[in-house]
Amino acid sequence: MNYGWFIALIALVSFTLTWALRHYALSRSLMDIPNARSSHSVPTPRGGGVAIVLAFTLALWLLLFAGLIASSVFCAIAGAGALIAVIGFMDDHGHIAARWRLLGHFVASAWLLVWLGGLPSVQFGDVVVDLGWLGHVLAAFYLVWLLNLYNFMDGIDGIASVEAMCVCLGACVLYWCGGTPQLIWAPLLLAVAVAGFLFWNFPPARIFMGDAGSGFLGIVLGGLSLQAASVSANLLWGWLILLGVFIVDATFTLFRRLFRGDKIYEAHRSHAYQFASRRFGSHLAVTLAVGAINLLWLLPIAVGVTRFGLDGSLGLILAYAPLLVLAIKFRAGELEGASIKN
Repeated sequence: MNYGWFIALIALVSFTLTWALRHYALSRSLMDIPNARSSHSVPTPRGGGVAIVLAFTLALWLLLFAGLIASSVFCAIAGAGALIAVIGFMDDHGHIAARWRLLGHFVASAWLLVWLGGLPSVQFGDVVVDLGWLGHVLAAFYLVWLLNLYNFMDGIDGIASVEAMCVCLGACVLYWCGGTPQLIWAPLLLAVAVAGFLFWNFPPARIFMGDAGSGFLGIVLGGLSLQAASVSANLLWGWLILLGVFIVDATFTLFRRLFRGDKIYEAHRSHAYQFASRRFGSHLAVTLAVGAINLLWLLPIAVGVTRFGLDGSLGLILAYAPLLVLAIKFRAGELEGASIKN
């Protein structure tokens, strides 16, 4: 049976819902007003990421009914994603204390891990290691960090959408090259759902994603990476490599701010991509650069790991090294008044 119509349907749903959410936000004055910590200068409707949530949830139902994903995968990703989206939506429209948000994040992560069976064995060279309960704890922190860093990195027009599409389509390439085409449908349809939203979010953005969308993307990408790891240990390395731009920038920034004694839960504009957007005076240039790094640098290394026998940990170091150099060059984590030299 030809399931190609899934792609057209999900794209149409995402595009139309984003359009409707934009008009709703404009009619109700649900606007993101620029302030000293904003990277935009024009009031812009927010909350468009709900379109991604609804479109991809529909995609998961279609895949379940078509027998293209297991019921356990559906329950894991749809359930955890829905909880994170609700928490983000409530925070977008009011305020939830950080401790309660974090509790909800761990509950959603635990739900996902229970349905997926926790963290699978991890491969280091020729050695496969089962970390047991410690691996499950590490996986929970991985999911919580990924969904939060995705929120942190959603700070300029189009960047979170382009990253998600590159990672998902890159994962599809890994699955195709690695002989696991049965895994392609979920990341492919997530990329399609994001594409429908990106039409409205591409620089200059006409609507922002909001916490509901960014947190949802973070935990879904994490869930898909763990699903892949249960099929092949090397696929987890591939996913970590593909997610490198966001992981390196957000993690380096976090540690630098922690060591300086900053309140890390406070909003700021000190990620490398934010400094870069101010340096070049363009969201578009930085967003396109992120896409280029994903496609021209990270994807080939991920293919080398999953298809051509490159050691996963070595591939990760190779992939992340220049990203770390870029993070340092663009002053990731420094005080926002710091200047950027050529």
